[in-house]
Amino acid sequence: MNKKQRIAEENEVLINLWHQSQAGDSLAFCQLADKQYRTLFNYACNFTSDREFIKDAIQDLMIHIWEKRQNIQIQFVTIYFLRALRNQLMQEFRRNNGTHPFLDIDEAGQVSDYQTVETQIEQTELLTENQFKVRSAIEELPRRQKEAVFLKFFEGMDNEQIADLMQVNRQSVANLLFKAITTLKQHIYAVSNLLLLCFALQA
Repeated sequence: MNKKQRIAEENEVLINLWHQSQAGDSLAFCQLADKQYRTLFNYACNFTSDREFIKDAIQDLMIHIWEKRQNIQIQFVTIYFLRALRNQLMQEFRRNNGTHPFLDIDEAGQVSDYQTVETQIEQTELLTENQFKVRSAIEELPRRQKEAVFLKFFEGMDNEQIADLMQVNRQSVANLLFKAITTLKQHIYAVSNLLLLCFALQA
């Protein structure tokens, strides 16, 4: 089974849980929330290193979605949840007039809870050695590059979906991914498997 097939099957499971949730099945919604939590947490780590804030934000998001579920139409569950969380984080940032410790566009904070992007790379077997170099290189990526890499290679989104989520055009996504991969290749020249990522930019 290739990655796209796996993602499609996972979305079908999530959609079924969502439809049950819309019908008022709170247990199904709890299962859905549990399946989405780790992805949401990891994604939010691209924006802030405040783990307690992230947990509270996800909890608020789940309450909001549950309360509004009958008026929400979803085609791709993970994309919808990520977009909703991103919008919520940005709104919170604006409400605090920039006082909340969000990562700057050129920062890459030290984040660690559940699974981070780095451990996901290990799980996808993109590296067989030089793991420390991989972790260090990803930590140094600018926030938007790290966000694009997360969505592309760990959530399996195509460039158009990423562009929609990040509210940029498709070419901007390609540019972010190209810059990120170039940086990773410079830091991890011994990991030849990373060269394969370049071909994904053409997808």
